[in-house]
Amino acid sequence: MVQLTTPLSNLQLELLKLYVRNVSQEDLLQIKYMLARYFAQKATDLADKVWVEKELDAETILQTHLRTPYKK
Repeated sequence: MVQLTTPLSNLQLELLKLYVRNVSQEDLLQIKYMLARYFAQKATDLADKVWVEKELDAETILQTHLRTPYKK
């Protein structure tokens, strides 16, 4: 038996519970889709929050050089 040196996250533990069931390929694809949608929505919400906090808009983004300058 393999001994884990890093504990599993709560998400990993919850997903492992799915392995007890025999999930069809179609269900597996739906689960992956739902997880991707969930995390994409969280990222979008966080980006929207930053835009509001920093008072950004599309015009600012398109006309401003926001990259961190490289050290010479």
